[in-house]
Amino acid sequence: MSDDSRPSPAQAGPAAGEHTRSEAGAPTHAEAGAPSHAEAGSPARVAAVIPAAGRGVRLGPGAPKALRTLNGTPMLIHAVRALAASRHVTLVIVVAPPDGAPEVKSLLDAHALPERTDFLVVPGGESRQESVKLGLDALPPGHGVVLVHDAARPLVPVDTVDAVIEAVRDGAPAVVPALPLADTVKEVEPAATPGDPEPVVATPERARLRAVQTPQGFDRDTLVRAHETVTDDVTDDASMVEQLGLQVVTVPGHEEAFKVTRPLDLVLAEAVLARRRLNDGF
Repeated sequence: MSDDSRPSPAQAGPAAGEHTRSEAGAPTHAEAGAPSHAEAGSPARVAAVIPAAGRGVRLGPGAPKALRTLNGTPMLIHAVRALAASRHVTLVIVVAPPDGAPEVKSLLDAHALPERTDFLVVPGGESRQESVKLGLDALPPGHGVVLVHDAARPLVPVDTVDAVIEAVRDGAPAVVPALPLADTVKEVEPAATPGDPEPVVATPERARLRAVQTPQGFDRDTLVRAHETVTDDVTDDASMVEQLGLQVVTVPGHEEAFKVTRPLDLVLAEAVLARRRLNDGF
């Protein structure tokens, strides 16, 4: 894309749901009928979907979680930059709050983002699952690999993103980054009243357990089929693929890909950014 095709923050950008970084009336590279990777003999092209429609009530009152700032920059922008840092990712679809797509579009226009990556903003749904489906519905042809990434994981390293992409390109239908658990885990009978004692019913073998992160990567057709088939409420997209009877594999996650959920996580994320600025010039 040429610099002339990129809207400045002062210019009116395209309406929510339209591609940025494209000339008026011209399709982006994702819409121009590019051959699939199988036809071209090249690796599958990669798109990322970032559901960012949640309120994040555990962070306390204020802006939606994805729009909270870290070092003065919204978490969503950090997350978009983290995925766009991978040279394999050519399109990022941000799924905004149902009534917040114009705000998110303006936010993307106002921040420096990689020129090689196209961006698309679409309104989200009432649940994360519905929002991911809406992002998939907006995905143009030509992308055989899809990443789904939490906006609340703004600091995922690019090496983790690339490891997920490589594993999908190598043939895995679904890939998740994961970390071994440091704590012993107990399965309990949930208390009827929060805060009451809960009986332990089992202690799973810790060596077989992993804490799963994002981005999760998928063969596009597999993820589309999962969203068309699975109606149960799930906490991640890989669980939907499991319900299809397909194997999900893990790659090593990273401690800095943690999810910003509570106020203490914001403090930790600021500390990580400060260390990166000091050590890496980030």
